[in-house]
Amino acid sequence: MSEIRIDEGRLVDWASRAIATPSFTGSEEAMAELMRETFLDLGLQVQWQQVEEGRANVLGTLPGSGGGPSLMFNGHLDTSYSGREPWLRHVPGFQPSAFVEDGRLYGLGISNMKGALACYVEALRALADGRVRLRGDVLVAAVSGEIEKAQWGDAQGAEYRGYAAGSRYLVSHGGVADMCVLGEPTESKVVLGHFGSLWLRISTRGPFVHTAFSEGKRDENAIVRLRDVLDAVLEWIPTWEGDPENAYRGAKAIVNVGAVEGGFGWRVSRTPHRADLFLDVRVPPTKEMATARGQVLDLVRDLAERFPEHGIEGEVYVTAPGAEIAEEHPLVGALDEAHAEVFGAAPERDVTRWFSDASVLTRYGIATVNYGTSTGLLDTVKGENLEIDGLVKTAEVYARVAMKVCGVA
Repeated sequence: MSEIRIDEGRLVDWASRAIATPSFTGSEEAMAELMRETFLDLGLQVQWQQVEEGRANVLGTLPGSGGGPSLMFNGHLDTSYSGREPWLRHVPGFQPSAFVEDGRLYGLGISNMKGALACYVEALRALADGRVRLRGDVLVAAVSGEIEKAQWGDAQGAEYRGYAAGSRYLVSHGGVADMCVLGEPTESKVVLGHFGSLWLRISTRGPFVHTAFSEGKRDENAIVRLRDVLDAVLEWIPTWEGDPENAYRGAKAIVNVGAVEGGFGWRVSRTPHRADLFLDVRVPPTKEMATARGQVLDLVRDLAERFPEHGIEGEVYVTAPGAEIAEEHPLVGALDEAHAEVFGAAPERDVTRWFSDASVLTRYGIATVNYGTSTGLLDTVKGENLEIDGLVKTAEVYARVAMKVCGVA
């Protein structure tokens, strides 16, 4: 196999440019422009996909000589945070300004997942430097709208359109390959599968009454009624999490009580007509979403029977399936080999309960594995960061995987 040399300075420089290009969900176009400029500089074929106003995908293709499988590297442009959030404004690593400290690169979006995009770019540059010609095509898809968020109620618009919005557009507009590596931050572990996500709203109703006339009616208050529902839901959660049918590769399912809404802060002189409880129910990739939907709505029906006066109703408003790849798939074998060559030992396996665009890609027959460098998300004082040595090694792994999968001409 040809020698691969990763240029650390070049990698860090490009990653720093990416950090300095804000790309909060719904406003990814400036980052897409950087990707297009970079792909053109690399001599790739470039396809610009205008997903909607202000956001785009960019697909760069390095054509092979023919006769080999095609490999996609996929990464999202949008960041989990904008850095403008009141609780993040003071955290330097959550700002669009890169800095290096103690061998780590800090900055907004570096771990999720501009670091992976930087590794894809550097891997292709290293292949070009080594004059490596591949038989199969290599595609790099930089997509918008992956972050786990969805429109609901008054939260409407592009900044709320996540959950694979970009990759869904990608695969329906030519962005397909035989297999794909997703560089989500997996701590250099090979993620063979991850859970999907189902979001459920459960609502209660109550009379809309002025405080002065609410005496003796507290039990009818929609928020007070929601307390009964929450207690019942907390009883139900362990049955979902403990059900072997909801486990996957030894990992249990999990449910989050994600939000509560009710009443009007500007008018607490009225009892609310409605209160809402929101749940994030994680679903194993082995369970069909329609089955999971039916099961959580059974919970709602049970609650309505238990509390007939509460006006209970339910709504499922996100169904994002999980994804998995077979242990024996050639891409997994190529990753194992490349990781061992770079790190000196075989990679560990992992199952995660977060969502990735593998959810959509696998539905188009693109076998997808998540594999990326460490998260660096645990530093709540300095913010997002990645170890630079980890970035360098991950870029080399990606280059080696491309050679193994696509074949060298």
